[in-house]
Amino acid sequence: MATIADVRRVALSLPGAQELNDHGGNWFNVGTKTFVLYGFPSKRWLFKLPKPRQELLFEARPDVFKPYRAGAMRWSFVDIEPLTREEIDSLVTDAWTTIVSKKAAKEHLGPKA
Repeated sequence: MATIADVRRVALSLPGAQELNDHGGNWFNVGTKTFVLYGFPSKRWLFKLPKPRQELLFEARPDVFKPYRAGAMRWSFVDIEPLTREEIDSLVTDAWTTIVSKKAAKEHLGPKA
């Protein structure tokens, strides 16, 4: 069972990431770009995931992953409780890659980025 501590551990291990408390929730950003947040507006987790992964997760695990639109952006509501630590590691890292440059992702993750 994943917790906020698991999300925090992974998020803050990524280059440039910081945790902010904004609008009553935990936001994980690089600069002004958010990749994971909790608490706004509905006390739920939101992840900014690559679109192909979102589609796969929405279809494969609709009890855990649900779409959320914010203007032109599409985020993923995620119920983290049933997820393993390995799944959290992968999801948080994927979310981070959506907001950093390809160069930064490759420098940190190597050729798999």
